[in-house]
Amino acid sequence: MLKGKVHKYGANVDTDAIIPARYLNVSDPAELAKHCMEDIDKDFINRVKPGDIIMATTNFGCGSSREHAPLAIKASDISCVIAKSFARIFFRNAINIGLPLLECSDAVDQTKAGDILEIDLVGGKIKNLSNGLTFTAKPYPEFMSQLISAGGLIEYTKERLVKGRV
Repeated sequence: MLKGKVHKYGANVDTDAIIPARYLNVSDPAELAKHCMEDIDKDFINRVKPGDIIMATTNFGCGSSREHAPLAIKASDISCVIAKSFARIFFRNAINIGLPLLECSDAVDQTKAGDILEIDLVGGKIKNLSNGLTFTAKPYPEFMSQLISAGGLIEYTKERLVKGRV
């Protein structure tokens, strides 16, 4: 179960807005986190708390296919990103590093910045504790759920190697 405050954005938040290109020579996730969202929300990194949630409207993560964007979000202690839609490459990169994403138009439409959400990833349930509404996002297929639970593709593969199932 995830629980956090919503940081809400609009449509077409691209990877350059998530982590500006001037930081692409950085590979340390903690350093990337310091600059997450800074070009569209200068105070984001000072407001975000562990477990908080990013919410956006459509096409979140569009632009370049770099993995730096989901890494910066995850390293800034965001527990989940909820949007009406995601750019496909961003979606795959996020799942590969273990950053949960949920698509749920109703939740986006009926949630304000600052609302507190409780999220059950397995069931796809999103409860807005601030207004009492509950929403259902499409749950992950089993394999993707396993990737998220393991912390991403690398950790999932390590677990499978240890268990001798690769």
